[in-house]
Amino acid sequence: MSSEPTQHLSAPAVAPDTSQRRLRVAQGVLLLFHVTGFLGLGFSKDPDFYLQFVPLNLLLTAVLLFAFQRDRGFAFIGFCITTMVVGFFVEVVGVQTGKLFGVYSYGATLGPKWLNTPLLIGLNWLMLTYMAGTLARYLPVGGFLRAVAAALLLVGMDICLEPIAVQYDFWTWAYDVIPLQNFKGWFAVSLILQVYFNRTDFEKRNPLVPFVYLLQLLFFFGLGWFIR
Repeated sequence: MSSEPTQHLSAPAVAPDTSQRRLRVAQGVLLLFHVTGFLGLGFSKDPDFYLQFVPLNLLLTAVLLFAFQRDRGFAFIGFCITTMVVGFFVEVVGVQTGKLFGVYSYGATLGPKWLNTPLLIGLNWLMLTYMAGTLARYLPVGGFLRAVAAALLLVGMDICLEPIAVQYDFWTWAYDVIPLQNFKGWFAVSLILQVYFNRTDFEKRNPLVPFVYLLQLLFFFGLGWFIR
């Protein structure tokens, strides 16, 4: 596999006005869901009502995000499947052994589990890997440095996510302490996946990616600041 995409068969071109309208609609839907979730979790007397929609929000975000990935050929599908499988089983090993990220266990918020690991966690790894890798391609640096930058973007998202995850039963840590090992493990796994992302041959452009990454970053950072 080469490090840069070659010629691909992609979806027919969409008129600029139509494409922009689709993008604005997608951004509006995602903004509505995240603002509703933020207000519900931050101000409602019954946050459990809103927590039950977390898996739905994750699925909706993934559908809209990948709808704007024009090149959805075999290379992209292979990347998605591989990243989801790797992400899921990395978490399985992490939960079962405590050696990758520290000692933790998943709660009920992320939905149904297999091997004590939410089935949706692989999709979460895919989305974060894809978004961080796509954003890093704006940097005028070589492939490995882009992978490092993207891995740091993933760790930055995790730093903002951790207080929310603990507060709302995404997962819990032994002794209620988030270990430094967690962030080291996230960086190591993220770097491996980013090297794979860079070496997989598909078009890596998506106009919705910057909006989704920033929206999620602000969502988790804002909630984390609010519940301190």
